[in-house]
Amino acid sequence: MKENAMYFGKNDIYQKIKDIGGEWNDLKERPLVCLIESTECQGLYWATPVGNWNHRDDAAKQRINRYLSLPSSDLRSCFYHVGRTTSMSIFFISDVIPITDKYIEREYKGFDNKLYVIKNNNLIQSVTSKLIRVLNFESTNNNYFRQHITDVKNNLISELNIEKLS
Repeated sequence: MKENAMYFGKNDIYQKIKDIGGEWNDLKERPLVCLIESTECQGLYWATPVGNWNHRDDAAKQRINRYLSLPSSDLRSCFYHVGRTTSMSIFFISDVIPITDKYIEREYKGFDNKLYVIKNNNLIQSVTSKLIRVLNFESTNNNYFRQHITDVKNNLISELNIEKLS
């Protein structure tokens, strides 16, 4: 995987979240942006689902805008971010998941039919800083978020360690 690149995850990663006790009820096929590689384990990335902002109805946009307008000291202000990828996009930062190459189904293609990599430094910085705040909170409040980030991460690290021994 490449940092700041977008992919589609295999259903196996979403099933793993459920099997571990987390919740993943998004039935839409959403791309994931792999923002950063984990500092804990090489080959483990932090990926955030991305949706099309224009597909949201007014009520959903108002709800998201309420989160975005919270003071930056409020962790909930980090749960979403709106920015441009191939279209105006919403980053579901609080739905972040750890992921490895094993769970990538395919690349998300840009208009040039190549892997889409976010190049806007301001967007990358904003989304990544929000992601880091969410992950720091999770590190002291294990499995706070519905997808059970900590348990999924530990399971994937175990998988990577077993692969290294093979």
